[in-house]
Amino acid sequence: MMNKRATLFLFLPVVCLLLSSSALAQLKVVTTLTDLQSITSLIGGDKVDVFAIATGYQNPHFVDPKPSYILKLSRADVFVTVGLDLEIGWVPPLLNSARNSKIQKGGDGYVDASVNIPLLQVPTSASRGQGDIHVFGNPHYWLDPQNGKIIAKNIFDALVRVDPDRRSFYEANLKKFNETIDAKTREWTEKLRPYAGTKVIAYHNEWPYFEQRFGLQIVDFLEPKPGIPPTPSQLLKVINEMKRDHIKIIIISPYFTTESADMVARNAGGKVVTIATSVGANEKIKTYYDLFEYNISQLIEALR
Repeated sequence: MMNKRATLFLFLPVVCLLLSSSALAQLKVVTTLTDLQSITSLIGGDKVDVFAIATGYQNPHFVDPKPSYILKLSRADVFVTVGLDLEIGWVPPLLNSARNSKIQKGGDGYVDASVNIPLLQVPTSASRGQGDIHVFGNPHYWLDPQNGKIIAKNIFDALVRVDPDRRSFYEANLKKFNETIDAKTREWTEKLRPYAGTKVIAYHNEWPYFEQRFGLQIVDFLEPKPGIPPTPSQLLKVINEMKRDHIKIIIISPYFTTESADMVARNAGGKVVTIATSVGANEKIKTYYDLFEYNISQLIEALR
């Protein structure tokens, strides 16, 4: 019969292996958008397993809340949302169904990435007649790379709350991310400097942060009001405006059809440029850095 010492000797390696596996376990993170997924991966490295609900080529206002997302959320350690009601139509039902207290608002694993963002276009009043107005401000703030640093800090804080033992690892990655963003922002700004002040038309009002950072001037939209499809009268107005002010560029996101934009461009002698609002909009955009590299190269090619 095996004595206690021999039994302990045999099971000790198994116990050590289990403890080691537990120590090395990745945090499970769910984000609403791929941009938040990319930033989380850059801060968390191989210590996190990150899943994004929306794809990079989806309109983030409209996402179907599938049961598979509820399962992901029920097992998550951290949840990261854009906030500002961008995902109001689909995040609340998913979180409620997941029944995971860690990632509910106020929980250690809940991250509102908009915290401390200097918001643009905060309305003083709002009504249905104004279209799809965001009462807390324009929610497309991640399209300014400098706001990416604020997002990263909000994510870092949550990772440290739920995984304090790896604080130094996350700190090193945050420092590297901030340095990279600063260097690349200077590079991107310099590339667009010759075109500062250039007037452009946009399909939808989702570019104010990008516009402010890089010196473009969006003077009108194909939508008569945010979220309202283009009307003949609005398209005619934009055509006349482009002809009068010699505006040559219409920017549009991948999830909008280009029929109206193409028609306006043909009649005004302009060009439609599809630029991405999120990581993964196409196969070239794999990281948050790639998002700006791609958009700026597309714009420069068109502006030339």
